Amino acid sequence: MESPTSWTVEKMAALGALHAELEGRGELEPLLATLAPDPVYEFHPIGRRMSGDDRVRRFYTYFFDHFVRLRESYALVAEWVTESSVAQEYDIVLRVDGAVEPFRVLGILYASGDSKSRAASGTRAKAIKLGGERVYASERFIRLLTGPIFDELEPIP
Repeated sequence: MESPTSWTVEKMAALGALHAELEGRGELEPLLATLAPDPVYEFHPIGRRMSGDDRVRRFYTYFFDHFVRLRESYALVAEWVTESSVAQEYDIVLRVDGAVEPFRVLGILYASGDSKSRAASGTRAKAIKLGGERVYASERFIRLLTGPIFDELEPIP
């Protein structure tokens, strides 16, 4: 994806921070408003994905209603930002059936919208939003994260 011309590293960092903050606070509608239409979430290394507004809404509803309750703690380990993406590495500790399970997770949020070609053509630029996320984690973590949606995940083409 080309870097947006009117977009900066600082704006991308702010969008990524807002998305993470809304996840932390459990605010569904504002969180969904940070996403472009038809977002795509990829899960690596298992090579599966989910896409579409309805499925992502169901995922975040499950996330807030069930997954968040499993979180014992989470901490941002490192963050890297470019004009078109924010990579966030986390240590996440979950409590599942009374047992504590630690995970290291890397999520890469990426921008969707106002590309150089649109700006160069003189067409009206769209607002930058997140096109989705690439999540790098163990299958166990992804199963806990997605719950019943895990069985709906499709192979990455």
